[in-house]
Amino acid sequence: MSSKLKIAIVGCGGIANGKHLPSLSKQQQVELVAFCDIVTERAEKAKEKYGTPDAKVYEDFREPLKDGAIDVVHVCTPNDSHAEITIAALEAGKHVMCEKPMAKTAADARRMVEAAKRTGKKLTIGYNNRFRADSRYLKQVCEDGDLGEIYYAKAHAIRRRAVPTWGVFLDEEKQGGGPLIDIGTHALDLTLWVMNNYEPKVVLGTAFHKLSSKENAANAWGSWDPEKFTVEDSAFGMIIMKNGATIVLESSWALNTLDVKEAKCTLCGTEGGADMEDGSRINGEKHSRLYTNKIQMDAKGVDFYDGKGESMQDTEMRLWIDALLNDKEPIVTPEQACVVSEILEAIYESAKTGKAVYFD
Repeated sequence: MSSKLKIAIVGCGGIANGKHLPSLSKQQQVELVAFCDIVTERAEKAKEKYGTPDAKVYEDFREPLKDGAIDVVHVCTPNDSHAEITIAALEAGKHVMCEKPMAKTAADARRMVEAAKRTGKKLTIGYNNRFRADSRYLKQVCEDGDLGEIYYAKAHAIRRRAVPTWGVFLDEEKQGGGPLIDIGTHALDLTLWVMNNYEPKVVLGTAFHKLSSKENAANAWGSWDPEKFTVEDSAFGMIIMKNGATIVLESSWALNTLDVKEAKCTLCGTEGGADMEDGSRINGEKHSRLYTNKIQMDAKGVDFYDGKGESMQDTEMRLWIDALLNDKEPIVTPEQACVVSEILEAIYESAKTGKAVYFD
């Protein structure tokens, strides 16, 4: 690779413009040299704002893969195309960051893992919530053993009324599902990561289509079209790990609840507990008394500085580029992301069959 990584963006829609492109543009070791989208105008617009003077625009993702100068490909397309594009890019000798979820199906996710191993190229998945300050702190708490053995956890991805009505979010064929695969995937990834437990034993799940048929519904982004709402509006799962630890995963875009929280987790261990309510809290027992500690995540102390530092997206991209330049393992490994996809698929399968799904 040259001194600067040359990156191609495949898919120039919302997630590319809202996350990848702004954060990549801040990295000094990066050049954005190719933009691909089935809608050429989107690629052109992204090139004008973020590209190098000689950046190229493509409509077919296979074309930039032929360019030997390109080192990295970012896949920012609907879920059903993640595997095809990622595997083709890896086989073309490119490192890949693919947006979450890893793939529409667990089988595709496993194919992506195999392709990364076969080609020797780096692959990571865009689980950016790992890079929040509270997530990183909680990870350290768990690694230090402060909570002891974590045997019960909750993964939270609950919205009251926030159904994404644009793009293909409501299209089951393109996405593979609704809130479970969209935001539940973030909560599950975060929970498995801080627990460092990737060995599921059995999964039981339910999925509901209770509010999706409502006309003129209240919604953060305007009423949805019930005819186009082909995915679940909420889904829930119980995951029992091989060591007996139990995780409850809750996800919704539309649910009659005031207990709203997204991309958060609650942990219960033998020595203490933790949650992401009101910032981050650690609880436990000391000297025969219960305690609750609220962790201060900023560094406030002067009027003109809040101490919050870089955004999680900027941190995610900085550490990804660092892994490429210095041959390190990415923070999000493909093997970890594959387990997330396998569990999500098991919840959907259980919801359809009414039976528990067992892992080998």
